[in-house]
Amino acid sequence: MTNQTRRSFLQTSTAAALATGIYAGHATAAPTRSPLEKLNIACIGTANRAAADVNGVMTENIVALCDVDGKYLEASKKMLIEKNGLEPRVYADYREMIEAEGDKIDAVTVATTDHHHAPATMQAIKAGKHVYCEKPLTHTVKEARMIAEAAAEAGVATQLGTQIHAGDNYRRVVEIIQSGAIGDVTDVHVWVGKGWGITELTGKESAPPEWLSWDLWLGPAPERPYVAGRYHPAQWRRFWDFGQGTLGDMACHFMDLPFWALDLKHPTHCEAEGAEVNEEMCPTGLVVRYKFPTCNLTWYDGDMIPKQVAGERVPASGVMFVGTEGKMFADYGRYRLYPSDKFTGFKPPEQTIPKSIGHHQEWIKACKDGSPTTCNFDYSGALTETVLLGNVAYRTGKSLEWDAKNLKATNCPEADAYITKEYRSGWVV
Repeated sequence: MTNQTRRSFLQTSTAAALATGIYAGHATAAPTRSPLEKLNIACIGTANRAAADVNGVMTENIVALCDVDGKYLEASKKMLIEKNGLEPRVYADYREMIEAEGDKIDAVTVATTDHHHAPATMQAIKAGKHVYCEKPLTHTVKEARMIAEAAAEAGVATQLGTQIHAGDNYRRVVEIIQSGAIGDVTDVHVWVGKGWGITELTGKESAPPEWLSWDLWLGPAPERPYVAGRYHPAQWRRFWDFGQGTLGDMACHFMDLPFWALDLKHPTHCEAEGAEVNEEMCPTGLVVRYKFPTCNLTWYDGDMIPKQVAGERVPASGVMFVGTEGKMFADYGRYRLYPSDKFTGFKPPEQTIPKSIGHHQEWIKACKDGSPTTCNFDYSGALTETVLLGNVAYRTGKSLEWDAKNLKATNCPEADAYITKEYRSGWVV
């Protein structure tokens, strides 16, 4: 396929996928509800980012809530009673909730620490529930493949919580890139100034407060003592047992754009650099280099972000596409074409990607009528696999030759320990 043919294919396939109900190779769910009939939804996680997901699905019946933090749980319950007039059933353990609710629920949202994403999502899928899960989809590369395959087999409606994907700017950038405005894209640079990583450990071990179910919070992770403020509620992303650092937190948002625009799937090579590996905590800065069949992609975060990208001064976070006929910078809400004198008076191509009805509402619609979602687990599973592979390369210290079909670094058998993981009894995915 020539580069011009590929660009034409990307333009037509993106528009057709959204119009016909197939996106990123994933079949849509079978219709289960009239558009006027409300879903019964159970929400796993109720505070912080999870609160946005609860609010995002309040057009439906939220009949059950689950949170290991009793204070958060009670506050969310009170809010729902006041706003919706419906008192949800409450749980601390999502395993018990999914089993107990059974046919009383249609769908589940998952907004927990990363290490709970796969266990909660897999149980919901196996129970035949539609699932909206926050990014990253999973905590390990292998989990992402397992979840994507399970969702496809179950035929449920799925959506990754990358809400920026629903914004108009990303859609316009995809159209411009696929129109060939900057020629053939050879390199992509993605950077985020945030730095979830190694920090001084303060505080002392103590008994957890009575309102926090610490053993359930740990879930599939190895046992460790509770230390107030060290992990819960806001610092867990720094620790390998619970999160994946800045790469795990932000790459699904920013790498989503080149994945969408260039129809990327799986890299063939991945290498990373950062500070000396800490066995417990993530790095404060990271550079990851991926090679795809059609282009190269480099990720930067924390204290390793560049001040200039492809010769252009840039803000603290963004994406730069480098093509044979120009460059394009983009972030959540804006874009810019370079060189500026060449693109003076630039007229964007016709808008072919329709305006989103909202990221949560897109999923709700899919649950009811089988229409497509744009971040289903087939698409976002491959994105998550790629994102998390960067940390595998960093932790092994090797340049990985990647066999995506078999989830193997062919030149680095020690990578297996980071592609998957061990689980505590009762939490195996």
